Amino acid sequence: MRKILFVWLSMLIGFNATAQNNQNIIGKWKTIDDETGEARSVVEIFQKSDGKYYGKISRLLIKPENDKCLQCKDDRKNQPLLGLEIIRGITKKGGEFSGGTIVDPKNGKTYKCNITREGNRLLVRGYVGFSLIGRTQTWQLTN
Repeated sequence: MRKILFVWLSMLIGFNATAQNNQNIIGKWKTIDDETGEARSVVEIFQKSDGKYYGKISRLLIKPENDKCLQCKDDRKNQPLLGLEIIRGITKKGGEFSGGTIVDPKNGKTYKCNITREGNRLLVRGYVGFSLIGRTQTWQLTN
């Protein structure tokens, strides 16, 4: 009986840890270009004291043509790509993270952003207006 109880409790604890882990986007994520399939950078997602989530480029995996965000239209204009805060103001609502923005450093355009975690992957969706009009990248958890 003790063995059954131990196995059952172990499974319950393991399931709970996995479920909670799937609710967390904090960490380092390898960005995968949705057009080429290439890993381009590592983005570190963190939570600020305002309770919102932000993400900055912590590593470049492919040398870009320009090492600055030349096309950005806000305070990120002409800022180095390394350390650039590309995700801003994401809030958690249930199992989804949304309400913030993401900038594409290649063209400087800013999009609304939704993030969903599926195991060791993030589905990062940038869109204008409605979520139906946009694109999704899959990012992979990295160490």
